[in-house]
Amino acid sequence: MNAMPPPQSTPSPLPPEISPELESWAKAWFQDGQLDFPADFRWGTATSAHQVEGNNTLNQWWAFEQIPGAIWHGDRSGWACDWWRHAEPDLDQMAALHQNAHRLSVEWSRIEPQPGHFDHSALDRYREILGGLRDRGIEPLVTLHHFTNPLWLERRGGWEDGGVVALFRRFVETTVQALGDLCSFWCTINEPMVYVAQGWFLGQWPPQRSHFPTAMRVTRHLLFAHAEAYHAIHRIQPDAMVGYAKHVRLFQGLRPGHPLDRYAAGLKRWLFEHLWVAATGDGLLRPPLAGFERDPRLVGTRDYFGVNYYTQDRTRFTPNPLHLFGVEQFPPHVEQSEPGRHGRPFAAFAPEGLYQVCQELQRHAPGVPIYITENGVPDREDRLRPRWLVAHLQQLHRAIQDGCHVRGYYHWTLVDNFEWAEGWGLRFGLFALDPTTQERTPRPSAYLYREIARRNAVPRSLEVPPPRP
Repeated sequence: MNAMPPPQSTPSPLPPEISPELESWAKAWFQDGQLDFPADFRWGTATSAHQVEGNNTLNQWWAFEQIPGAIWHGDRSGWACDWWRHAEPDLDQMAALHQNAHRLSVEWSRIEPQPGHFDHSALDRYREILGGLRDRGIEPLVTLHHFTNPLWLERRGGWEDGGVVALFRRFVETTVQALGDLCSFWCTINEPMVYVAQGWFLGQWPPQRSHFPTAMRVTRHLLFAHAEAYHAIHRIQPDAMVGYAKHVRLFQGLRPGHPLDRYAAGLKRWLFEHLWVAATGDGLLRPPLAGFERDPRLVGTRDYFGVNYYTQDRTRFTPNPLHLFGVEQFPPHVEQSEPGRHGRPFAAFAPEGLYQVCQELQRHAPGVPIYITENGVPDREDRLRPRWLVAHLQQLHRAIQDGCHVRGYYHWTLVDNFEWAEGWGLRFGLFALDPTTQERTPRPSAYLYREIARRNAVPRSLEVPPPRP
C-alpha cells in the first residue's frame, strides 16, 4: 500500500476578506432576539483521524478501501483533508469561527505501527496539533478509538480476540503519557455500537461479518477496553475527564399504537443504546451480553456523557430476525437530508430528539455532564444545514433551561471529509472541500455558526432570513 501523491496545494485559511453579505445574513437570524448559553459553554467541531489526516496506510480501513465496490463511487480516503502535513490552516479556520473547543482523534496505527513499537515522531506530530489548538484558545477533546485498527491487530483477531483489551490499554497509557500535558479531556471509544452493528451484524464495514454471538463478544471486549482505558487514564491524570461518545437513534415505532412496532423499536433501543450506558453505570452485563454478570471495572466509568445525535429512526415490525424484527424508515412528510449509497436519506428533521436524549441521560445519571460530541447533516448545497443547526441548538438550550447539565456542542464537521463507506458522497462540512486541490470554501452555515459562537447564543426564531447570495 504505497503512499498517495501529494495534493496539488495546501489548505487555504478562511479568506481574510469576510463576505459582508454572508455576515449580514448570519446576523439577520438574530433579528427576533437570541437564547443565551452558559458563559463557559464549549462551541466546537468534531473530526476523526482517518477522515482528515490522509495517507493512513497501516490501518484496516485503508485496506478495506482497496476492495472494489467497498466504498461508494469507488472513492478512497487518499490524502483526506491533508491534516497530517497541514492541519494548522484548519486550526486557523476554527479560531476565525470563534470556536473554543475541538474534538479530534489519534490514529492507533500511526502511534503503534508494529506491536510494541511506538513511533515517537507520530506522537510529536500530535503534540504539534494539540499545542496548535491550545495556542489558538481551543480546548482539545481527544478520542482514542474512532473505528480504525492497526493491520497487525486485525491479523491477531482484532476486537474478536480478548487480548485486544490489554493491547488497547497499553496504547492508551503510552498516548496519554505522551500527550497528557496538552489534554485532560478524553473519549475512549467512539460509537461502539455503530462499530459493532456495521462490522459484525450488518457486515457492511470491516471485518464484514454477520454473526450475532460474535457481535456480542466484540461488544464485551469494547466495554472492558473502555473500562481499562478509563482507569489507566485516571492513574496517569487523576483529574482528567474521561467518557465515550455514544450514538443515539431514539428508535420509535412507525405506526402509533402498534404493539409489534413498539416491540421492535424497544429491542433496538435496548441493544443499540441502553446496554452500553447501563453497563458503564452499575457494571452489570445484561442479556444478551451475559447473564446479569457484574464486572467492577465498569462501574461509574463515565465522567461525562458524549452524545452523537443526528436523527430519530422509526421502526416497522418485520418477522425477519436478521433485521432484529424491525426495519427503519422515515415518515414521508418529514423533511429529509440527501441520500447515502443505499438510497435512504441519512437523516430526517427531528431536533426534538436532542432534547429527549438529554432528559433521559439526566434522569439516568443526575449531575453527570453532557456534551453533544457530534451533530450535523449532509448537505452539499447548504440548503438544510443552517435551519437544522439552529433548530437543534434551540432544543439544546431548552434542555439546559430544564436542568440538563449540557456543557458543550461539537458540530460534525469543520471541512468535508471522508465519510467511511459513503466516501466523499456525503458532505457534512461547514467548509466545502475539493479533495484533489485541497481548496476550502466556506459555506453560508460557517458564517452562521461563527455568529452563534461569537454571541454564545442561538437565534430565538427559526424563520429563515432573506435569501443569501
